[in-house]
Amino acid sequence: MAKPTGNVAITIKPLTSELSADYFDFFENRAFTDDSPYRCYCQMYQMSKEQAKAALDNAKGRDPGRVSREVAQKQIEDGVLRGYLAYADGKAIGWCNANDRANYPCDPLYDVPFHAPVENREKAVVCFEIAPEYRGKGVATALLNRVIADAKIEGYLAVVSFPVLRNERYEWDSHGPLRLYEKAGFNKVAEADKNGHVTMRKELK
Repeated sequence: MAKPTGNVAITIKPLTSELSADYFDFFENRAFTDDSPYRCYCQMYQMSKEQAKAALDNAKGRDPGRVSREVAQKQIEDGVLRGYLAYADGKAIGWCNANDRANYPCDPLYDVPFHAPVENREKAVVCFEIAPEYRGKGVATALLNRVIADAKIEGYLAVVSFPVLRNERYEWDSHGPLRLYEKAGFNKVAEADKNGHVTMRKELK
């Protein structure tokens, strides 16, 4: 169902293998058109240190971007990479990586505490990417609200997030700014770690 967001009507769909072409079209043609420092397929958050090392070894002598794409494709096919795509005018214009905390690796490549051992208790929101021309129009808010709504239906106890504390607005804030979660009713439950990540939580029951 299309939802008006700012002046934009968007549709949000859960990522499935059938939508992988839309996923890659977004990341390759719209996500990073503003000289963003990021260039990825959001595949790294689902990778353990061992898996990342294997991918790096596989990339020797090959195009690293191609290897990253292959990793993301396999993650989508296996249901490891999960989240939501936002569409406008028939094209994917936004993405949110959201998954059961138990599905993130316990020894992640990045030192952020996404993982929790018990399934079906907490859903984590770990990354947003919005096409530059659609930023500031409420797309991330719409994506977050969909995560929360589905988590309630699926019986989760809470949704958690890990924004970075910043003194000023950062255009490429892939974890989502603190105010995004505060507006959605999240509360801070853990102070900033060594990398500046705070843990935010929204109770669903």
